[in-house]
This record gives sequence, structure tokens and C-alpha cells, in this order.
Amino acid sequence: MSYQKLVPEAKKGLNKFKMEVARELNVPLSDYNGELTSKQNGSVGGEMVKRMVDQYEKNL
Repeated sequence: MSYQKLVPEAKKGLNKFKMEVARELNVPLSDYNGELTSKQNGSVGGEMVKRMVDQYEKNL
């Protein structure tokens, strides 16, 4: 199965958002994150989703 990005232009913005969240959570993200724990990596993604949902709900 092949996946197609719906908005390829969003990649740069999402990456910037990911790095901002990681900085706030004191998670040292880099080009290679294999040395980080699953908890560290998951906390960044989880916080990103939480903030996106919160923002969406504010705009309803």
C-alpha cells in the first residue's frame, strides 16, 4: 500500500513544531534519535497531538 501526503508543504511546519515541543519537554531530538527512549519520543508526539486537538477545539 502506498501513502500519499495530503499537504506536502506541511512537513517543514510540522518539523518546526516537533522541535519546539521537544525543546519545551527537554527532549534532545536530533537527526538520529535512536538513543532516546520510547517514552521520550512518545512524549513529543503525544504532546503535539494534544496541542493540535486543543487548537482544533478552540476553532470550533
